[in-house]
Amino acid sequence: MPANKTAPTVVAAADHIAGVTPEERRHDAQALAAMLARVSGEPPAMWGPSIIGFGAHHYVYESGREGDTPRIAFAARKAELVLYAGASTPNIAELLPRLGKHRTGKGCLYIKRLADIDMAVLEEICARAFANRPG
Repeated sequence: MPANKTAPTVVAAADHIAGVTPEERRHDAQALAAMLARVSGEPPAMWGPSIIGFGAHHYVYESGREGDTPRIAFAARKAELVLYAGASTPNIAELLPRLGKHRTGKGCLYIKRLADIDMAVLEEICARAFANRPG
């Protein structure tokens, strides 16, 4: 089987975040990384060239394919922040109406600016997402 494209790297997450543009997105990425480290109790680690993950989750599909993925992660894209947080999971989806301005897709949560959302709700979403994926 081919190797997973998203695997831990030796790049420091802080170095990656320092290069995020525009400036507002960089500040949001720093705040999100700090919050995810606090919620997860795990340090940030780069997974592939652009995903900042916290903790690791080992999965095995019925097909036999297996691998590791972050328990919770985000990417600071130029247009928005992407949280890999299982947004379609029922215990997370129930919080989304209270979050503020966002969109979802395939389990991802997309946020343009942290200023547009309720950070307490986001923190609860992230805590639940981390708990949903055992290490």
